[in-house]
Amino acid sequence: MQFNLERPDYTYFLRGADGTGALVNDRRLGDSFVIAPDTLVEAWPVRDALAMTPADLDPLLALAPELVVLGTGAAQRFPPAAVMAACLQRGIGIEVMANAAAARTYSVLAGEGRRVVAGFILAA
Repeated sequence: MQFNLERPDYTYFLRGADGTGALVNDRRLGDSFVIAPDTLVEAWPVRDALAMTPADLDPLLALAPELVVLGTGAAQRFPPAAVMAACLQRGIGIEVMANAAAARTYSVLAGEGRRVVAGFILAA
């Protein structure tokens, strides 16, 4: 059996993430970040989902997503209701999950050509 490495037809692809890091293309990231198929925003200042404010979503919403995937670290932790409402009031879906699940979900949606943006919270 022959295996072929297929690279997505977009600029930034997420290979995986956990609570402390992520692999984007061939780079290991250790700080929270935002990713879309053609955009990578490094050093997103969010460190704790429970302390998020709606303004923390600005870098994600500026990319005009139809869906936001929020990876909250090693475990799923829901941000305050105002953060969720900031997306929903704009007609943008938001899914909250642990980073490993968020990475898989983001990759599938990006591979389908969806307008998805993900924010990953990494422990400092």
